[in-house]
Amino acid sequence: MSAGESTTASFHTASDSNRVSSTFSVVDYVVFGLLLLLSLVIGLYHACRGWGRHTVGELLMADRKMGCLPVALSLLATFQSAVAILGAPAEIYRFGTQYWFLGCSYFLGLLIPAHIFIPVFYRLHLTSAYEYLELRFNKAVRICGTVTFIFQMVIYMGVALYAPSLALNAVTGFDLWLSVLALGIVCNIYTALGGLKAVIWTDVFQTLVMFLGQLVVIIVGSVRVGGLGHVWDVASKHGHIAKLELDPDPFVRHTFWTLAFGGVFMMLSLYGVNQAQVQRYLSSHSEKAAVLSCYAVFPCQQVTLCLSCLIGLVMFAYYKEYNMSPQQEQAAPDQLVLYFVMDLLKDMPGLPGLFVACLFSGSLSTISSAFNSLATVTMEDLVQPWFPELTETRAIMLSRILAFAYGLLCLGMAYISSYLGSVLQAALSIFGMVGGPLLGLFCLGMFFPCANPPGAIIGLLAGLTMAFWIGIGSIVSRMSSAVASPPLNGSSSFLPSNLTIATVTTLMPSTTLSKPTGLQRLYSLSYLWYSAHNSTTVVVVGLIVSLLTGGMRGRSLNPGTIYPVLPKLLALLPLSCQKRLRWRSHSQDVPVVPNLFAEKMRNGALHDSKERMAEDSLVHQPRSPAYVVQETSL
Repeated sequence: MSAGESTTASFHTASDSNRVSSTFSVVDYVVFGLLLLLSLVIGLYHACRGWGRHTVGELLMADRKMGCLPVALSLLATFQSAVAILGAPAEIYRFGTQYWFLGCSYFLGLLIPAHIFIPVFYRLHLTSAYEYLELRFNKAVRICGTVTFIFQMVIYMGVALYAPSLALNAVTGFDLWLSVLALGIVCNIYTALGGLKAVIWTDVFQTLVMFLGQLVVIIVGSVRVGGLGHVWDVASKHGHIAKLELDPDPFVRHTFWTLAFGGVFMMLSLYGVNQAQVQRYLSSHSEKAAVLSCYAVFPCQQVTLCLSCLIGLVMFAYYKEYNMSPQQEQAAPDQLVLYFVMDLLKDMPGLPGLFVACLFSGSLSTISSAFNSLATVTMEDLVQPWFPELTETRAIMLSRILAFAYGLLCLGMAYISSYLGSVLQAALSIFGMVGGPLLGLFCLGMFFPCANPPGAIIGLLAGLTMAFWIGIGSIVSRMSSAVASPPLNGSSSFLPSNLTIATVTTLMPSTTLSKPTGLQRLYSLSYLWYSAHNSTTVVVVGLIVSLLTGGMRGRSLNPGTIYPVLPKLLALLPLSCQKRLRWRSHSQDVPVVPNLFAEKMRNGALHDSKERMAEDSLVHQPRSPAYVVQETSL
């Protein structure tokens, strides 16, 4: 028996086993099996369609012909994982609706990618987002960015696969490693064979299943307790409807500023520069379609957040009228939603299976995106630059092998996760720890023309060092404080031993007897500020190093890799000020020497066809006088 199974078995009593067998029926297993079967069929359909005529571009980029609606739903599904479906309602149930203010961050978190990152990436005709780093800096920076992303996604996909399987096993007795293997193998097959198009269309199907599963829980639960109006009244009566908390302290876990503005940087690291999302933007049939898909994600994200929060409120109202079982009282926070669903829907065969299908739809969409994006960056950034003569047939075969290999690695990481801790915040913290420095690296290159390769590399290393210092310090600090003090609700709800000895999961804030000082104070930084803090570190250190090493003096600058911030700001000034500033800018400009492509051709770093397409895009890219390299000033 595996470690995961043994610890979970010891977590239940005999009476709990009887309760489990009566709540997850044969019909529920059939519904869950249909999710896997239909996902596999959709993937295999796109794999078999045109078999033998597939190209690398079709496999990795869906032939750049996708419409905005399927891309938008795929963007939504990619990081709407099962840990979020389990975590957000539990957060609302335990601490109130403060978390709902995260929706305020979606506006800027999606508007900025739509108007800044997407136009730059799309006009350069990229396949991997990290190609941008070579065009802006050099090959070394590109490899650093690629390796960092691979590290980020490999760790996250293991958590995304293992966590919901563990929670499901603890609540229903559903075999832990059977669900892990079923998800991993099904996802591996359709991702490796069908490519990005199969991933996007299965994401569409899985997103609909997620919406349906959450709606069923809200409808049945609200009817059971007397309607949504009564749910809101109960929550208000018990102080569960949060007021606007305007405390600017970044060390307070959740305030309006933390959620609305700290969340923006987390959103940018996901929807702005993460390869899994950038790849979907670039698969659109036009730049306009890519921008529209980003717009379309905004209402979808708001609906998803509202559904999760409503489940939390319904669960709160439900347990004010009905007593919890002993198992529920001792459950970890990430298991609360599943216990609630099994309790609520136990007399409705098929509906518990639908919610489990909803839960695993989140896992499938996340890990399939991870497999595909990892295979793409490995192929584009680590294989093809070193083997430019690779034939189309061999490139297709290698791309599929890479996707399958990452699938096996995901299963391995899921096994490793059985010995690690926390669920939701651990996953988000990984994105903050690693996604933040990557966001800073792209911002450094895109917004600061004086930034050079040494500044980019040292800035990235500084950002990663700071990220892991604070992130790991925070985790260790929480574990020690959790052992020293009881959970907030006063119960001793220990997790299974394979989820660490901590008495609380990450959704529960650290509880210490006194206010932390010194390094402990730094470690208590809200996890939603990780991305902001770490990306700022990269930009500041990168700029300092770039200025100390001569900036871009003696180096060519590709104008297509720069976003013209100053001209955009100039457009907001009165017309008389614009004319005066533009005249001064023109009188001092020194033209750029666009010799980047000639150098690339000599080095054989990029394919001829891709060079020509990127060069064509730069010919039509307007060169702003504010971003011309000024040799004298640098």
